Amino acid sequence: MDYKYINNMLAEMDKDLSSKGLSRRDAMKLAGISGASLIMGGASSAEASTEQAPAVSTAKGKIVIVGGGLAGMSTAARLTLNLANPDITVIEPQALSVSYQPGQTLVAAGIWKESDIAYNRDDFVPKGVKIIKDKVIGFDPNHNSVTTASGETVSYDYLIVATGLQLDFERIKGLEAAGRAYSSGDNSKLLKVLGDNGVCSIYTAEGATKTWEQLQKYVAQAKSGKKTQFVFTDPDTPVKCGGAPKKIVYLTNSRLKEAGARENAELTYYPSGGAMFGVPEFHDAILEQFKREGFKWHYRHNLIEVELENKIAVFDSKWQEKGGWDPVMKEFEVIGKHEKLRVPYDFLHITPPQIAPREVGDSDIGSAAGWVPVNKETLQHIKFPNIFAIGDIAQLPMGKTGGSIRKQYKVLVDNLIAKMEGKKLPSKYAGYTVCPLITSIGTVMLAEFDWTVKPTPSFPLDPLVERWVYWLMKVYALKPMTMYGMLSGRA
Repeated sequence: MDYKYINNMLAEMDKDLSSKGLSRRDAMKLAGISGASLIMGGASSAEASTEQAPAVSTAKGKIVIVGGGLAGMSTAARLTLNLANPDITVIEPQALSVSYQPGQTLVAAGIWKESDIAYNRDDFVPKGVKIIKDKVIGFDPNHNSVTTASGETVSYDYLIVATGLQLDFERIKGLEAAGRAYSSGDNSKLLKVLGDNGVCSIYTAEGATKTWEQLQKYVAQAKSGKKTQFVFTDPDTPVKCGGAPKKIVYLTNSRLKEAGARENAELTYYPSGGAMFGVPEFHDAILEQFKREGFKWHYRHNLIEVELENKIAVFDSKWQEKGGWDPVMKEFEVIGKHEKLRVPYDFLHITPPQIAPREVGDSDIGSAAGWVPVNKETLQHIKFPNIFAIGDIAQLPMGKTGGSIRKQYKVLVDNLIAKMEGKKLPSKYAGYTVCPLITSIGTVMLAEFDWTVKPTPSFPLDPLVERWVYWLMKVYALKPMTMYGMLSGRA
């Protein structure tokens, strides 16, 4: 662990605490958590203190991990701790694949810089793990091999798919030239298409920096007295971090208030679904926050086109109407309706449709929807028992967050080793998902839940209340927990 970084982080946190007249110890008491728990970013005190050193297995087999982001590298690291003689290869082309993606919202709000979230892949390759700096373009599960862009065929005994997902900007009319993008890497083509006239997205690292530039421009416009329209979208596909489309609304609101420009700004959120959040309790809490802050929102609106020159966002607006009486079912028919809605904007934040990479979706390991179909508890492929999937690419009912991976990678390692040993798979992923939902610069509501679709708080505090102590966790603790905890295989 980088103790210099930890000490600097704690020093910054202490400054923030002292501005509130609190010590670090007082803050921990207020939250009802231990210092270790805060640093571990959401671990309960018991969990942070009692996790045992793993039993080392003598099982052997060639393990290939496709994808060297948080999910892939954390899994590789934990396998090296659990196997006596690991034979692990990670295939990953992006030099910054382990960059801290949850920090992109903070970059977009001017709280962090892009350099604060950029980390080199090669600094986090576990000792003894082979890295192939290439992209997998073909999967052949019937012959236990993958093919890379350079033409190399890599065989395996066990495969872990951790490719992440792609940002499907090309699906939006007017942005087709942007193609598909990844969160890290060179996204200059995307930025060129979006231009410099108010359109942005926090879903890439470079895009987060661009968002901050655009946000400042239109906050200044509102401050000048001109009425300014801020429009925010949320697509009809699964997305990584379902809270992020709302976080940028809250952060924009904070910057407008800070500038004294809020009265000249209209903030409107267009989700494609019929709720703010999939967990009813958090939906209700967010709705009350939106009402309190004077935001507008329109459910069932999916962005399908952007007229860049005219500054018009075009949505597919859907609703239902009552039809004729069905004498057999003894009820009225429900008729789905939709129409195009043209919305003018000054500032447009796009949460793009998100999709499995083509090489996964078009292969035998992908489902009809493109994602890798796995047992939601064991993370084992439903068709190929020597294949597992983790993170954004796994076809799970929920959980495309870094916090989910923190639970998933331990389950996957336990089950993979059991498979290697010819044993029954022992571990089950309970669906744990966490979203530190930033509600202002200084407050966070910590949304934790699982397959029960009910709040499952780690801390003895009301999870529906926005708290400053969770802001401290988001800004100061979660990054070191990820970079020096999960990527070491221990957190």
